[in-house]
Amino acid sequence: MIAASTFRGKRVALFGLGGSGLATARSLAAGGADVVSWDDNPAQVEAARAEGLAVGDLRALDWTAIDTLVLSPGVPLTHPKPHWTAELATANGVEIIGDVEIFARERRALAPDAPFIAITGTNGKSTTTALIAHLVAHAGRDAQLGGNIGIAVLTLAPPAPDRVYVVECSSYQIDLAPSLNPSAGLLLNLTPDHLDRHGSFEHYADVKARLVARSETAIVGDDDDFCRTIARRIEAGGRRVVRVSKDHALADGVFADGAMIREARDGVVTDIADLSGVATLRGAHNAQNAAAAIAACRSVGLSDAEIRAGLESFPGLKHRMQPVARRGRVVFVNDSKATNAEAALPALKSYQRIYWIAGGLPKDGGITALEPEFGRIAKAYLIGEAAAGFAATIGTHLPYEISGTLENAVTAAAADAAHDGDAMPVVLLSPACASFDQFRNFEVRGDAFVSLVSALDDIDMLIDVEPKGEQHG
Repeated sequence: MIAASTFRGKRVALFGLGGSGLATARSLAAGGADVVSWDDNPAQVEAARAEGLAVGDLRALDWTAIDTLVLSPGVPLTHPKPHWTAELATANGVEIIGDVEIFARERRALAPDAPFIAITGTNGKSTTTALIAHLVAHAGRDAQLGGNIGIAVLTLAPPAPDRVYVVECSSYQIDLAPSLNPSAGLLLNLTPDHLDRHGSFEHYADVKARLVARSETAIVGDDDDFCRTIARRIEAGGRRVVRVSKDHALADGVFADGAMIREARDGVVTDIADLSGVATLRGAHNAQNAAAAIAACRSVGLSDAEIRAGLESFPGLKHRMQPVARRGRVVFVNDSKATNAEAALPALKSYQRIYWIAGGLPKDGGITALEPEFGRIAKAYLIGEAAAGFAATIGTHLPYEISGTLENAVTAAAADAAHDGDAMPVVLLSPACASFDQFRNFEVRGDAFVSLVSALDDIDMLIDVEPKGEQHG
């Protein structure tokens, strides 16, 4: 655990006692802060009280005496309306931060030269984060993996010069980390997401841009207009920018050419790594993830030989295009982490004959962006609140049924796929939706899919990757 020594003697209010909130409360207490915590959920308050943490209703505080409010990333800071704790803090001139900001301050105080790689983007950030940590660890370094990938950042080992910190950051966490300054900051891509929490796409993009704006090396995707604009702006400010692309060759940067990752520099193009034999990095989206990870690992001193060796053994990420079982010729794939249409697109592009389970709590834009891939789908099985809307989009393009629940969808898709004459039909859970209408998070949804599949007759389980914890946008 990282004891938040930079808050010693300070009066801190903390709201949100989920996994990361509890870790933050422990960190602040261990560092000597006078911290009082609260949550709207009485059970979480009692859990904190039971382990000896100071709890109390933050409405009763004298906010003129508070130095800092620490918010859990899941608590609204600005949109659709600031949480009542944020309103109290703002009215009294109290800074509002999150756990990633505490980590950034501890690193600067204890080991400012400790390599710190921070990763964000609308899609692909968890895979890229896991891949970077794997490459660093495979090269024999002390890789500390945390953040939005499900490991609270303040539970990591204390900052030290020989530790490499690899931290996934959601837009919510960045919004609460005003002094975030990684050694290498990665912004993979930007598409509309979480607009209910940011008000507009422009504000969402501005928040994401903060992660790379203060980085020693900014690694930025070159495949959408917003990221290209951000890269130019950072470069104009005098910081080093490395562009990455999955869509086109770059005059200067790291890019994918099919399964080959190449670098262009000073007019010379060189091959870095071949992904054709890496099953867990299948598809163009993973080529971009790999290109960004390679650029990040190079920035903290890994050699190309070390990187290539690590790529070969990357186990992949649970809930992201994860083959979980085979039943005869039918393969079952868990892509529960695809919580919007853009995130579902890579899986739909990666398979030729798909029995598609989709739906949940719909995001803005629905699934219209997926229409070019409808020809790959044998049939769709629609679940959750999005079912009717998705059915309207699908229309006469392809067969579908409104299954309602994941259990119904798995049963029907498995039965239909079993009678398909294709060489490898795929039952694919790639919801293109949030999970919150029927499941607590996408991990619970993915685990439910795996359990339902494993209960089918004649199933051979293929892969088991350790689960991750709570995540934000």
